[in-house]
Amino acid sequence: MSGFFPMIDLELRPNRQVIPAGTELWRVHQSTYAPDQFNPKLADIHFDGGRFEGTVLDPYHSLYLADSALTALAESVLRSRPFELPRGRRTIPFRTIWRRSLSALRTRYELNLVSLVDGKDLAAVCQDSTLLEDESNYAKARRWSSEIRAQAPDAMGLVWESRRNRSQLAMVLFHDRFGHGDGPPLEVLGDRGIADLGSQEGRKRANEILEPLRAEISEPVWP
Repeated sequence: MSGFFPMIDLELRPNRQVIPAGTELWRVHQSTYAPDQFNPKLADIHFDGGRFEGTVLDPYHSLYLADSALTALAESVLRSRPFELPRGRRTIPFRTIWRRSLSALRTRYELNLVSLVDGKDLAAVCQDSTLLEDESNYAKARRWSSEIRAQAPDAMGLVWESRRNRSQLAMVLFHDRFGHGDGPPLEVLGDRGIADLGSQEGRKRANEILEPLRAEISEPVWP
């Protein structure tokens, strides 16, 4: 920890969810990153950045995961995508998946995560559903992630219900919680993913996965 947190007087009592060893998880990531590589990018304290990314005040690297290929894709590409008339389908711009990959991984050992899955979990950290659903205030979510980390120093990350594939799970891992002698937390399942979502075959396979959510990636339009 940076020493800047905690910054509140509220006592959090985080609930935990353990992801068992051997669990298959999925991730969409920039193709320049290895499938099991934590994202070293830090978010701006007030503006740009992911919901639960580290900042200069709490500089942890993050790795977002989901419980299925469909959830991983939905969390990555379905934000603010409306159902379009008249077909009632959602079109995902090709640029959203350009130079990105879908990777399958397996946990090497148990992951001890703070649960934000339901109302009682959120109340346990003095929050409600706006922590996960407010698209306009990621800075607050990042701030609260750091508070949770400060008051749950053994937690390896957070887990919550996916907003874009309800009842399924999304999660984030914190790189600085894996410095023990058990090695990296994830094993890459190289034969399961889609190395290039922007390729013709990659886009075809991704659209097959997204079909239950009535969504499809558009064809590329080159200048």
